[in-house]
Amino acid sequence: MSVNYDKSGRVIFTRQMKKTYKLLIPNMLPIHFELIKNILQQRGYNCDLLQSSNENIVKMGLQNVHNDTCYPCLLVVGQFIDALKSGKYDPNKTALFITQTGGGCRASNYIHLLRKALKKAGYPHVPVVSVNLAGLEKNPGFKMSLSLIKKFISALIYGDILMLLENQTKPYEITKGTAEKTTNQWVKKLSYQYKNSNSFGKRIMTQNFKNIVDDYAKIQINKTPKIKVGIVGEIYVKYSPLANNNLSAFLQSENAEVFIPGIMDFIIFKVDNRIVDIDIYGGSKIKRLICCKFKQYLESIQNIFIDAIKKSNKFSPPKPFETIKKNVKPYIGYGAKMGEGWLLTAEMIELINDGVENIVCTQPFGCLPNHIVGKGMIRQITNKNPMANIVCVDYDPGATKVNQENRIKLMLATAKERLDKNNNIH
Repeated sequence: MSVNYDKSGRVIFTRQMKKTYKLLIPNMLPIHFELIKNILQQRGYNCDLLQSSNENIVKMGLQNVHNDTCYPCLLVVGQFIDALKSGKYDPNKTALFITQTGGGCRASNYIHLLRKALKKAGYPHVPVVSVNLAGLEKNPGFKMSLSLIKKFISALIYGDILMLLENQTKPYEITKGTAEKTTNQWVKKLSYQYKNSNSFGKRIMTQNFKNIVDDYAKIQINKTPKIKVGIVGEIYVKYSPLANNNLSAFLQSENAEVFIPGIMDFIIFKVDNRIVDIDIYGGSKIKRLICCKFKQYLESIQNIFIDAIKKSNKFSPPKPFETIKKNVKPYIGYGAKMGEGWLLTAEMIELINDGVENIVCTQPFGCLPNHIVGKGMIRQITNKNPMANIVCVDYDPGATKVNQENRIKLMLATAKERLDKNNNIH
């Protein structure tokens, strides 16, 4: 098939390519992205969610992007090029799928670094499909319709509730593997619904949330005292097992209950930023109105999800976005919005307020915003919350898993000492 280029020299993903090309998706959130992959497959795309986690990924990243590039970018690029070189895919019939939010850092720059790396690695003809709502790039073979946007949003909120309930059930389950099995069953159920009905409507989502909560509540558990640990940080390293060396699984193996803030707060945060920009610097009133309506829609779905968990009385629900935003105000300004911005600080505050005082802040190499709103805010947080037990862990090509886990174990030792002390008191 001949390759088409736009005026800038970018390879265009055409309608014909949709029928014949394999679309590769990097795996940041295993549950969420499995749902997104299934949605795309039902739309006629031939997709693969990359599961690779071999050492060659870092090697490919280091070889094809500058060594000062942030670690998440290095991994995403490395995983793509590793897949193209693996022999599993035909480079002449493969396209790459990547999201853009229109902001700074990885939100906009990865796609350009990826194309540069593809040229260096010998794959300049491989199309990169941008998935964005900001009109940054367009491809005839991939279009974001309103129904597709709603399905993607519902996949993210379904992923959030499944991730939250699995994390709160798995450490206490009597029959090992039951929580994970429940998650997999619901991924299949939801994927079937996407194919056969409008599972992204509020009415159906309300019923699904209730049924999901009910299914996890049926799992037999033994609620023994455990250390509660939150995971925050740069969005990719926070969620991706490839990037954080299976941090969640490691913490669970150390007898901890893991709390990971959901992706929906980040999505609402990005929309809220557009509103804040107009309020501070001026801008289109129509754009502000559209953003406000979109934010209200996202928050209304999030509130349905929160209410479903509250009604069960068996699980700890997250806080609504506006509560998180309000609680962080004494710590940092809303103008700090590059990367994860004030939301990263807010997630630590939310965890502490919910009794999760032990926190791992994942610090990827080269992520300056993360160091400012993450590591840079720890003293401010601990001054106001003396019981906060926060450890910053660096994730980069030169960091060893043993060193990372040893640092976390020191934090866990303090947490365990406090847990034992509280249990003795009671």
